[in-house]
Amino acid sequence: MTNHLWNEAAFEAFVESFMEKEQVPGLAVAISRRGEVIYQKGFGVRDRETLEPVTPATIFGIASVSKSFTAAAIMQLAAEGKLSVDDPVAAHLPAFRLSDGSDPSRVKIHHLLSHTTGVPPLLRREEWNDFDDHLEYVASAAYEPLGEPGEYFSYCNDTFLLLGAIIERVSGRMFRRYMTAELLEPLHMHRSTYSLEEVSRMQDVSVPYVKQPGQPQPLRVEWPSIGNYEAGGGIRSNVLDLLKYGELYVKGGRMKERAFAGEKWLRSMWQPVHQLTRSAWYGYALKVVPAYAEGVTLVEHGGGQPGVSSHFGFVPEKELVVTVLSNIDQVPIRDVWLTAVNACLGLPLERREEREPQYTASPDELARLMGTYSSAEGGQARIFLRDGTPVADVAGTEFELRQSGVDTLVFVATEMPLRFFFKLEAGERAWAVLLGMRMLTRAE
Repeated sequence: MTNHLWNEAAFEAFVESFMEKEQVPGLAVAISRRGEVIYQKGFGVRDRETLEPVTPATIFGIASVSKSFTAAAIMQLAAEGKLSVDDPVAAHLPAFRLSDGSDPSRVKIHHLLSHTTGVPPLLRREEWNDFDDHLEYVASAAYEPLGEPGEYFSYCNDTFLLLGAIIERVSGRMFRRYMTAELLEPLHMHRSTYSLEEVSRMQDVSVPYVKQPGQPQPLRVEWPSIGNYEAGGGIRSNVLDLLKYGELYVKGGRMKERAFAGEKWLRSMWQPVHQLTRSAWYGYALKVVPAYAEGVTLVEHGGGQPGVSSHFGFVPEKELVVTVLSNIDQVPIRDVWLTAVNACLGLPLERREEREPQYTASPDELARLMGTYSSAEGGQARIFLRDGTPVADVAGTEFELRQSGVDTLVFVATEMPLRFFFKLEAGERAWAVLLGMRMLTRAE
């Protein structure tokens, strides 16, 4: 292995410290530059009972990193003239309806790709394996729309997975078969699969673990069977296979045997659609930081499931691809990913995006943000004051916040912003907050 990694020892020391702090059993990292693998390493164990070590070939879940595979398939179908991202969803799925009775033709494929349909996060129905069940669910579930299509960004797995139904309808093939034949096989991702049965037949597979609040050790769990949600989170893979996938983007859609979609179509996936933070935007199943450093664009996506924390991305200007996978949920795995990117670019390892500004809110401004926010999917955040300092209780864990604007609080430990939303009436309380990728609405 040729090693061009700047300050490798410092990077690996960071990884070891991160794993100890976050109770991570096992983790793998791989990096390529201009098509050459320059770093690959496994850390820790894939099974805490047998103590078998993680290798660069170890299979992990990749969770929502799977979303960009589905989006890329849509772009291929667009390149072939079989659909347009501006097509109404109903043009390909005639049964598509919204439960509020609004005109379904307003929702385009573009909105599914960018999580801007206006449908909030819904209660997960992982028992369904037929996309028609989810079409009926979106048409009948009780929810209050966030707004008009395109108005707000919020993760909604139940609308994103409808892209899988469109792929089936347009291609005439089952989603899983299409994705395997058009992406996984041509990219020689031979240790990547949507099938848990195939995973059970493979060697060097990680055991998933979940964090237990207040417990010193994580709990071993089974691989989750997620039904239709595989369109947004169903791939199990390894860091070396994901480097092959990343090459698809930095090489303009070129595969070894044939072209895929083409550079214009793939580049459209990381064009900014909706602003997430001061420096980051969401495109089509990819997040983009357009000016992370001089001449450096970050294109990335993370994922989380029971037993999975994943992060994948690339720097197109440098043809740099970095991927990190682990076998535990609810850890800030992007810290490892970004530290690796910094190491490769010769930037300080601790560098992060532009910090949110400092702001001193009035008591009235702060009071408008306080309250409990939730979604039907299960996310919840309680924002309250303790001795005048804002605090967030998220899933039973408290985080200190600071103020950065009249509509924004920031997690002190991670610098992640919490953006609040207001209706037009002056002086009223916030009706929603964007926590990470999900819009949570005020609970009455």
